[in-house]
Amino acid sequence: MGFDFWYTLILLLAMIVVLVLEWVDIELTVVTVLLLLTVGGVVNVKEAVAGFSNIGVISIALLFLLAGAMQSSGLLSSLNRLILGNHPGSGMRRKLARLVFPVTLLSAFMNNTPVVAMLIPSIKNWCQEHGISVSRFLLPLSYAAILGGLCTLIGTSTNLIIHGLLIGNGYKGLGFFEISRIGIPVALVGLVYLVTVGHKLIPRRREPMSRLNRQLREFVVEMKVGEGFSGIGRSVEAAGLRHLQGLFLFQIQRGEAVLAPARPDETIHAGDRLFFTGIPDTILELQRVPGLQPAKTIHFKLGSERSGRVCAFEAVIPASSALVGKKVRESDFRGRYGAVILAIHRGGERIEKKIGNIILHPGDTLLMLADHEFSERWPQSSDFYLVSLPTPIDGKHPYRKWITGGIFASMIALSATGILPLVVAAAGAAVILSLCGCMSGKNVMVDWKVLIIIASMFGIAAAMQNSGLAEYFSWKIVLVGRHFGAFGVLCAVYLLTSLFNSVITGNATAVLFFPIAVSAAASVGADIQPFALAVLVSTAATFATPISYQTNLMVYGPGGYRFSDYLKVGLPLQLLIAALSLILIQHFYL
Repeated sequence: MGFDFWYTLILLLAMIVVLVLEWVDIELTVVTVLLLLTVGGVVNVKEAVAGFSNIGVISIALLFLLAGAMQSSGLLSSLNRLILGNHPGSGMRRKLARLVFPVTLLSAFMNNTPVVAMLIPSIKNWCQEHGISVSRFLLPLSYAAILGGLCTLIGTSTNLIIHGLLIGNGYKGLGFFEISRIGIPVALVGLVYLVTVGHKLIPRRREPMSRLNRQLREFVVEMKVGEGFSGIGRSVEAAGLRHLQGLFLFQIQRGEAVLAPARPDETIHAGDRLFFTGIPDTILELQRVPGLQPAKTIHFKLGSERSGRVCAFEAVIPASSALVGKKVRESDFRGRYGAVILAIHRGGERIEKKIGNIILHPGDTLLMLADHEFSERWPQSSDFYLVSLPTPIDGKHPYRKWITGGIFASMIALSATGILPLVVAAAGAAVILSLCGCMSGKNVMVDWKVLIIIASMFGIAAAMQNSGLAEYFSWKIVLVGRHFGAFGVLCAVYLLTSLFNSVITGNATAVLFFPIAVSAAASVGADIQPFALAVLVSTAATFATPISYQTNLMVYGPGGYRFSDYLKVGLPLQLLIAALSLILIQHFYL
């Protein structure tokens, strides 16, 4: 255990602490650690940047592009309507089965994140129409998408990462349906659990937007501009109404005309009705301004025609968002996106603080006011997922969704039959979609932060091998499981990876534990394939916490869930999947 060992260990421990405590952005943390490992000589430059040319990482980027094309073409919206239908069915089991089985099938052939993002607003509208609590469906939606991701090579990015790592280390990669004999039985058992047992454990919770409508007077106040107001004839900013502490001017009503959202250069006139948002304490401060008179009756209602051009939107902050860790007032959300944050929900409850002082966290649900074109300007954003209103579809070219679907199906067929490698088939599909006008800069939804994290982790994984850390930890794992032979070591790898994944993102965990799995397999003289699959399944099939998987985080706020809900419903499912997966891996490979 020389310098490289201790240097790498200290850096990895520091990285884990920073990631768990969320002191610094994930991508900055990972890149910094990789840079320090390179400067320290643990990895050379070629090893440090190898992840950026890895087949798995390139495949993930290409599939991001294809998912964006499918979403913007309207294909996913058509599938949404087909899945949900117009009738609620009879009984919760039948309703759930109608949702989770098609979602699992769909998620097997495309990245599950856009599938969930597109279905959330449709499910919310469907539940509202039929008087059903949306919390009964959103968590099963996430779990079904995760289960579907285990069925094929392209179902989730974790599968592609393990595939790329195997090839990068000189092993045979995964076939398109290599994971299917493990994933399909696991998915079926998981779906049966959700339909028969899991749905009984899911609480009925009220979604944040419906609570907002009931508590509107807590957030919106209407003030009339009197003759004594000193800002008459001046712009909103010059009148001192632009940077109020904890208050936002989002709309001005002048006679029958509605000016929304209120621009900083808009001139204030006598008799104008000004609409502000804020919590009760800040609204009381506003009423002390000379010349501003509180209206006796509020003339604003979310979603009504009388509210003018403003309507309500709901969005979820993903873990990779640039907004994470920033205060609302530092993010310049209103200036950048043209929307006013009305309230923020976290862990199923509204945060009772001045909006501008709230530090944004992954999973936060933003309740916003903006004009009707907001969803057209921000149909996809790496900073937030819009989950309240469906993205408008370009009706001028309905043929695009069929072209997109046909090209995507052709890509799957070429890859599954081995005619073309996945990365080549995906690249060809992207080129053809671009030439057909089905893919443009507007619908590109590549999450560059995720790609940077994954690519950087490849260099960190190389450091673990070069320093001897991977061999050391694999030896410890072998000591734990050696009494039960290769299967005992396999179980130890699976359980330790799954435990680690509860606090660190799954893609990073997969890359970190792959070299440990390689060393463990070599220590017991076993083939690498079952150990690689154990890492794959344990990092992809995570249900017990909202932070363990992106789709779990996406439904956290819109469903009004609490952390305990995931433990109650997801932990039994995770244990069930772990047991079945290990038995199947042992049967087919050991």
